[in-house]
Amino acid sequence: MIAQIRKLSVTIEETHSEMGRAVAPPTRKAVAVAVIANPFAGIYQEDLTLLTDIGAELGALLGQRCVEALGITPDQAQSYGKSAMVGENGELEHAAAILHPKLGAPLRLAVEKGAALVPSSKKMGGPGQVLDVPLGHKDAAYVRSHFDGIEVQLNDSPRSNEIMVAVAVTDSGRPLARVGGLTHAQAEGKDGLR
Repeated sequence: MIAQIRKLSVTIEETHSEMGRAVAPPTRKAVAVAVIANPFAGIYQEDLTLLTDIGAELGALLGQRCVEALGITPDQAQSYGKSAMVGENGELEHAAAILHPKLGAPLRLAVEKGAALVPSSKKMGGPGQVLDVPLGHKDAAYVRSHFDGIEVQLNDSPRSNEIMVAVAVTDSGRPLARVGGLTHAQAEGKDGLR
């Protein structure tokens, strides 16, 4: 592994009830986080290939961790998202290099298919700051019931020379979703939109 990982964390969130109504089966989200050394902390580097390669590694690792945590097969994953927070000695472009060119393909393999764009966010921050991971349906961007998100927070991360990278996967949409639009069952996943 190219990435120098200091810490890995996997969290599962289950919602069993909303507004006094049972959610059956419960909606479940998993978020896997890697805290890694930033190889370019404190310096300007024109070529960010090392970070894009790290992104590919983390897309596979974190995607698989989420699927395993949910106890599902890859085809049962319904939505996904990715996010990164760079410590103060890095730059926002470091998060972009990890998230965009290469992280998506191995994540798609971990969740089977993934025709839709992987929602993403990036920010700079420090230890204990909340990182939001946006979520969207993995095969059809127009499935409104899966527009969602999950937060992750590690009390000691990211340190100034680190990057915190998160991937989230769900086995369902929002609890009690009822704003209409294309449903999960109707999604074809051919163009990433419908």
